[in-house]
Order: sequence, then structure tokens, then C-alpha cells
Amino acid sequence: MGLKENRREFIKKSVLATLSASLGTNIVFGKLIPDGYTPLFFEQDDFYKRFDKDKSMVILNDRPWNAEAQAHILDDKVTPASRMFVRNNGLIPQNIDANQWALTIDGESVVGKRTYTLDDLKKFPKQTYQLTLECGGNGRSEFDPPAKGNQWTIGAVSCAEWSGVRLKDLLDDVGLKNDAVYVGYYGKDTHLSGDPSKNPISRGVPISKAIMDETLVAYEMNGEAIPLVHGFPLRLVAGGWPASVSGKWIDRLSVRNKVHDGAKMGGSSYRIPCETVEPGTKVLDENMCIIESMPIKSVITYPKSGALLNQGQSLRLRGHAWAGELKVKDVEYSIDFGATWNPCILQNPVNRLAWQHWNAKINFPEKGYYEVWARATDENGTSQPMILPGWNPKGYLNNACHRIAVKVT
Repeated sequence: MGLKENRREFIKKSVLATLSASLGTNIVFGKLIPDGYTPLFFEQDDFYKRFDKDKSMVILNDRPWNAEAQAHILDDKVTPASRMFVRNNGLIPQNIDANQWALTIDGESVVGKRTYTLDDLKKFPKQTYQLTLECGGNGRSEFDPPAKGNQWTIGAVSCAEWSGVRLKDLLDDVGLKNDAVYVGYYGKDTHLSGDPSKNPISRGVPISKAIMDETLVAYEMNGEAIPLVHGFPLRLVAGGWPASVSGKWIDRLSVRNKVHDGAKMGGSSYRIPCETVEPGTKVLDENMCIIESMPIKSVITYPKSGALLNQGQSLRLRGHAWAGELKVKDVEYSIDFGATWNPCILQNPVNRLAWQHWNAKINFPEKGYYEVWARATDENGTSQPMILPGWNPKGYLNNACHRIAVKVT
């Protein structure tokens, strides 16, 4: 063995010893680790450091990165970046230079193609809204039969404060033809295959949603530049609809004269059966409808499930509720498995499409185990189901009542 080989072997043994010490155990087959490969344990640990995430976030996937909050860390009225869920479809773009970033607006239905730098976008009136974003698959883990995909529980939802230019102001600037139907986005994220000709995701919104005041081309989140993992330096934010329509790292918007046909717009992606089907049914693509406004839903953010109380002690309960394009009318709680319901104090939203905060004070009649359930009702009178809603092949739109366990001793 030559000098270089000896040195390489020494370095590899030193690295393995360091990794084993960090893990607190031996890395079985460690000698077979390919050069340059980082064991998954350390990549996951790097997720929290690299993206400045709360250690209570739960990683569901590392290629691409997908992670959710636990209910009790969503207690903030405005979701901080450290506790915001991550839903990626491809690989995060690298070596971004915001000074060189540009957004092109084109398509069959624009009067003329235009390109804007970030400085150009910041010359438009700046708008700021708190906007609720929820993954269409939030709650997927509860469906039976199971649906493929990330097994989200309750934490793929957030309500941050977003700032940027209204998309409708940009569309007014470029000019639209009368046949405009949809706005599709394209981002700089990379397909998992590494093929630069493939988009990991390219969705969008109908013109009616695009021209709403709250639909933004955003460059700030919570008063700062958008964090890399959430779309820096530019993303589309369309609150109240599945978060998949709020494209990250966008560099192109295409105004279409038809429903956008980008990646993950067809098949079963972000679609549900147009009519209710029996669990496990195979549904033809032509019988699937695109998800638009999200359904009524709520989450209990305090206390954490498993709370312990002394007999005679009151429980302060609180959380958030949202209803897609609609306003939440009521939130109630139950401590008897839904047999009876009691009203919560519900606050108005800060602005349209922001989630609404609610709270209640609960007294328990005797010692024992309880479940506290929360149920929200929207302005049209539609309430959350107590159990799972209708099954669908991809496990979308689970808006069943959230519940926590409480023990009174």
C-alpha cells in the first residue's frame, strides 16, 4: 500500500471513529461506506441546523426534504420559520444569487412577455398578509386503506406573514388576453432524477384566484427574506388552497389559455374523486377533480396531548381554525367523545385567508381519562367530521376533528 493509500485509509478510519462516537455506537459495515457519503442520521441532524428548524419537527422524508410540526409547537399566532412545515417535490436549488434572479411572465394569454428583477418587483406597491398554507395531504396517515405519499399527521399547516407584490398587479402590467384561464408556475428546484428537462412540480391557479388581493408573488416571510427551504428568493403564495399551488423558487409564470398542464397537474396528483367512492376504489383520471379551496379544519395547540391535571383544576384550551376561502363561524369542544359540544371563544381573522385563533376553559366532572375534541364550522354551516371524511386514492383533505388526551387525577 502506497503513501496516498495509507493516508486515505487513516482518514477514513478517523472519520468512522468520529461518526461512531457521535452516534454512541459502532457503525456496522462502516468500512463499506462509499467515499463522500454521509450517513442518513447525520443528514437528518443537519436538517435542523441547515434550515434552522425546531428540534420537535418530524422528518418524513430526506429526498426530497419533507417535515411537519407537532400540534403543540404550532401555538404561535404567526408561524415562525423554525416551526413551518416543509413540503418539497424536488431538490432545493443551490448557489442562488438574488441579485441575478429574474421572474419571466409569458404564455399564450399575455399581451407581451416581460421579465422582472427582484428590484423591479419591489417597485410595485408592497402588500402584506397572514396566509394559511396547508398541504393537501395533511392527515394522510389516518386513511384506511393507506394512501401512498408522506404520512402527514396534523402538522403540515402554517400561517406566516407574507410580503410581496400582488400577482394581479403584475398581470395588469403585462396585459392579459381575453382567453386567459390559468397561471402556471415554474421553479428552479431540480427533479430527483437530476434531469434538468424535468420539473419536479409545476402547478398554479385559475385566473379568478390569481387576481385575488391576497395572491402574492412574495419576497419576504415574517418581515425577512424568505428562508431557502421555503422558496428564497421568490415564491407564489395563494392562501386557502393546497400549498402545492404556492410554488417555491419561481422564475417563470405562464398565463395559459387552458388549465395548466405542468408536472403534478394531471392524474391523481392533488385531485380527489368528483363523486364519493368506496374505500380502495380505483378511480379513472377523468373522474378526478382538482383540489381548490381547502375544507374547514382546526387544531388544538395547547396543551400537548397527554396533559395531566389535578381534580378540580381547569384546563385552558387553545388553537387555530381555518376554512380555505371561507371564514370560520364557530369552534366547539367536546369532552364526551362528541355526544355534546360546548362553544369556544373565536377571534376574527387578521385578514382574509388567515387562520383564526380560539380558546376555551374546561372543567372536568370527575377523575379519569378524557379526550378533548375540537370542531370548527365555516360560514356556510359545514362542520368538521368527527371521524375520517370520504376516502380518496391519494389521502387528501382529511379534516376530521383533532383531539388530545387528558388525565385528571
